Amino acid sequence: MSTAVVGMIAGMALGFAGWFGGFGAFLMVAALGAVGFVAGRLVDSGTDLRDFLGGRDRGRR
Repeated sequence: MSTAVVGMIAGMALGFAGWFGGFGAFLMVAALGAVGFVAGRLVDSGTDLRDFLGGRDRGRR
């Protein structure tokens, strides 16, 4: 599935949440989508959460 299709599906989900559930539902779907994105990136790359959140400064210490 291409990135454009994934973006379209995410946009449609946010649109439906905003239309039927209001602004609170829109924010909840957006926040859960961000959490799912981070979890998916962690699973795909196989990195540890500390490496993901550490940034570039981790190697300098």
